Amino acid sequence: MASSRKSSRSRGGAPDLAARVAAQLKDIVKSRDRLLVGLSGGVDSVVLLDSLRRFARTLGFQLSALHINHQLSPNAGHWSAFCRDWCRTRGIRFRVAKVRVPRRNSVEAAARAARYAVFAAEAVEYIVLAHHQDDQAETVLLQLLRGAGVKGLAAMPLVRKAKGERRKAKGDPSPITHHPSPAILRPLLDVTRAEIEAYARKRKLKWIEDESNQDIYFQRNYLRHEVLPVIARRFPAYRSTLARAAHHLAEAARTLDEVAAADGAGWIEAGSLAVDALRRLPAARARNLLRYFLAGHGLSMPGAGRLEEVLRQALYAKQDARVLVELGDVTLRRHAGRLHLVRSGSAPPAQYKKLWRGEKEIALPELGGVLTVAPARGVGISLARLGERPVTIRVRRGGERLQPDCGRPRRSLKNLLQEARLPPWQRERLPLLYCGKHLVWVAGIGVDCAYQANGREAALQPAWAQRP
Repeated sequence: MASSRKSSRSRGGAPDLAARVAAQLKDIVKSRDRLLVGLSGGVDSVVLLDSLRRFARTLGFQLSALHINHQLSPNAGHWSAFCRDWCRTRGIRFRVAKVRVPRRNSVEAAARAARYAVFAAEAVEYIVLAHHQDDQAETVLLQLLRGAGVKGLAAMPLVRKAKGERRKAKGDPSPITHHPSPAILRPLLDVTRAEIEAYARKRKLKWIEDESNQDIYFQRNYLRHEVLPVIARRFPAYRSTLARAAHHLAEAARTLDEVAAADGAGWIEAGSLAVDALRRLPAARARNLLRYFLAGHGLSMPGAGRLEEVLRQALYAKQDARVLVELGDVTLRRHAGRLHLVRSGSAPPAQYKKLWRGEKEIALPELGGVLTVAPARGVGISLARLGERPVTIRVRRGGERLQPDCGRPRRSLKNLLQEARLPPWQRERLPLLYCGKHLVWVAGIGVDCAYQANGREAALQPAWAQRP
């Protein structure tokens, strides 16, 4: 059995695979970072975990493994048991996550979505995956055959950093505590499948075979078994060539993002995009800015036809037209000259009511955000005027009136919201604070005159933060 202590190089003088992985990680991973390997039990992920285990102590990171049981194969239970035993004998922390994969047109895509949803909720710095150079070549060809753009053809990066979204941690008892999604790390992208298998044999490693990997009904398997062997006979270096092409396209994609960032500077605010930013640009750059805006919200990119429809409605629909384009579970809307992305979902019922029990922070998932109530002096809601009456959180039912300005008469909430130019979809999820039967405060509008704190009296200052 080969030992990394004897030599970090193979007989041919090339660096040992584990040493190559270590070289990829040394400038990326910091001491005490938590690395979670997606362990399928196949040769690729077994080799990845084995190579990481060999230098985890040297680089000072914490290593664990996660097996996703998709429950699609009759052998799924056996694979989970194999991965558990493999990690237990090597002292690696391990657990299994079961997912349900909807039976859609593409089982591959549905399984991938379920898998990545689990990864996104993990409280680690990196999810480490075993994609290698052959996978990269297959991805480039698949994306090309799907008519993907520059970003799609850039295929898989070494590191895909979290996009700033925040996810609720698995098992987190708090309804409002979130942590950043981990980055995706792929340190085997310059390693071929043949090199991985040679390493496994040399290290006398055991692994399992997924029977579905031979089924050429799946597009990737068809390329792997039917197409690429033919290409290899004429172009034996196709793997490294396509990987190089992906690298060039990744550079081009970064340049397009820089152009979009410059085009959108000052036009993208509070998660919305000014329509005028698109209108002033040539068509190609307008599409590029729109893609950049959508990607900034973590959305999968719509097809070219759908993108054109978004652009057409945004630019040419009448000012009073109701612009609404469905993009998966998100709806793109136009309001007051700006494009907004709104999570799909029904509005809360008009009878919605929640008792406030003095919490400093209360999650209101039905309304899509978090209400914070901070102590204050002389501003906000007077504690004395609240008295001992119950304070409740409600939504609009119609007919509400408020006097946020003591120098002006009481007015309908409908008119106040229109003046504030609050989008209609936000109005139906806006929290209203009541003291008994009296409307006291409305998010984005203010405190009713009868309840406003004065001087130095003790007060409460509510604030509403919508979650993306």
